[in-house]
Amino acid sequence: MRSQFVTKTGVIAATVGSAVGLGNIWRFPYEAGVHGGGAFLLLYILCVLMIGVPVMVAEFAIGRGTHSNALGAFRRLAPRSPMRAAAYLGIVASLMILSFYSVVAGWIMEYLWQSTSQLFSDTDPQGYAERFGNFVSDPWRPVMWTLIFLCINFVVLRRGVEKGIERISNILMPILFIILVIFCVNSLMLPKTAEGLEFLFSPDFSQITPSTVIGAMGQAFFSLSLGLTCLMTYGSYFSDDTPLVKSATLTAVLDLLVAVMAGVMIFPAVFSYGVQPEAGPKLVFEILPEIFAQMPGGHVWAVAFFLLLFFASVTSTISMSEISIAFFIEERKVKRSTATLINTAIAVIFGTLCALSFGPLSGMRVFGMSMFDLFDYVTSNIFLPVGGIMISLFAGWVIDRKFISDQITNGGRLPSVWVRPLVFCMRYLAPAAIALIFIYGLV
Repeated sequence: MRSQFVTKTGVIAATVGSAVGLGNIWRFPYEAGVHGGGAFLLLYILCVLMIGVPVMVAEFAIGRGTHSNALGAFRRLAPRSPMRAAAYLGIVASLMILSFYSVVAGWIMEYLWQSTSQLFSDTDPQGYAERFGNFVSDPWRPVMWTLIFLCINFVVLRRGVEKGIERISNILMPILFIILVIFCVNSLMLPKTAEGLEFLFSPDFSQITPSTVIGAMGQAFFSLSLGLTCLMTYGSYFSDDTPLVKSATLTAVLDLLVAVMAGVMIFPAVFSYGVQPEAGPKLVFEILPEIFAQMPGGHVWAVAFFLLLFFASVTSTISMSEISIAFFIEERKVKRSTATLINTAIAVIFGTLCALSFGPLSGMRVFGMSMFDLFDYVTSNIFLPVGGIMISLFAGWVIDRKFISDQITNGGRLPSVWVRPLVFCMRYLAPAAIALIFIYGLV
């Protein structure tokens, strides 16, 4: 018998855990900082609701309606359709993302260890960038942490859907929200809280440019893990009475909530300690440690913050891994332990190359990019958008309309009011918007 999520809470915890990751807590604050704060947030919310939810419903419907891995789902619904290439894209993209994502998770574990050891407290503020640079270029420490992280993933995934993925999601997601709430309360007591909140919540419409719009669409797409088929894979573990529209909407709203809470957590601190909000990707590993060093009890806050990022990394990477694991189990007929081992072994090889691309392998370039940058660019700018377009078109045009309607209404037991607008978004709005992301990413 094929595995399923056992409880409704498990469904939400797992799907939210899949969506909530570094995209919300790391990427959203610096994207919002670069694109002007409130205006970016407003566009991001619109993109999540108008593009994210329909594509998520499409993935859930395909997965739940077939109770199969991504390739099996495409093959059952339209055996001759070229759109099933999206399944192969998802498998390859998930392994590539898992590889470089695990490197970043390894950096987080290093900083969690340093925070626990109070090693930030005696560092000159000018030395944080140098410290991070020395760490990522080290020939063995980034690799060590990457391998440790992948071993943790292996232990969780080997236990299966109910005892592994669902159980760990039910534990980690509440803890993640509790830590976020504590951070937000602390941030609201900082001296320049008002300036930080005004930056985040007061939209300056003069800041809206084509780059801002594309950035908001890209962030919505990235943070919800759309186009990767991981939500399709998770959807295949849903029971037949799971309300798909409600589950997708709740997942999107909670994903938005985490991103907003991350902004509330970070921007008051950024303004209170004189840091530019457009600090960019270096915000987490160079800027925030400097802020923590200036805060009373800073090492405690540093531990909590990097623990938060670690939990978010685990819940995201287990969903990415499940794409290829389900494929190996159902298409190659191997045991779950073997499938998990294959998935981990591939990630170990490519993850090691990505981890070394800042140090000993920094001279190895493909199309002018390091292995880390290549994996990031190819997946984020090509595989995910192309996969998202194909899934939307497949659900909107190729699959029988009655199949989508039955999945959205649970065979007529739920209201059909959402069928027409969702199908419209799958057919027209989502593919057009994702195509813009794709073209902008290439240009």
